[in-house]
Amino acid sequence: MSKALGGKVSRNGVKEIGWGTVAVADSAEARDWFGATREFSGFHWHGETFTIPPDAIHVAESPYCANQAFTLGKHLGMQCHVEMTPELIRSWCDDWEKELVKKASPSVQTPAQMFERLEERVRSLNRIADRLYQRWMKGLA
Repeated sequence: MSKALGGKVSRNGVKEIGWGTVAVADSAEARDWFGATREFSGFHWHGETFTIPPDAIHVAESPYCANQAFTLGKHLGMQCHVEMTPELIRSWCDDWEKELVKKASPSVQTPAQMFERLEERVRSLNRIADRLYQRWMKGLA
């Protein structure tokens, strides 16, 4: 999405795989999308990053990837995944070794780590997703 709107996509300094903190900016635009949420545990599975497109507004970051989300009018571009279900996470973890990671690191969790408190984490993430989807649907009107 960043590339389509004039930004660039490139390799991130590290892979970011598993649960991790996403910090939401303290701005009017971020509050419009995320409400009062200033931080949440997002699900990550990427080795890339993007630049914020021209005229877009940076609204979220993580310790391992500065650009986690941006807005541009009615559009929201995100790096982390808010759409996850327990089944999706289990399915993606089937391919964990294909990511060419030899071991866990601060930015990469093992499947066992990702499965810890899985149902609770997904419920929390789904509340964030619901908020974002509701805001996004306003732009369809």
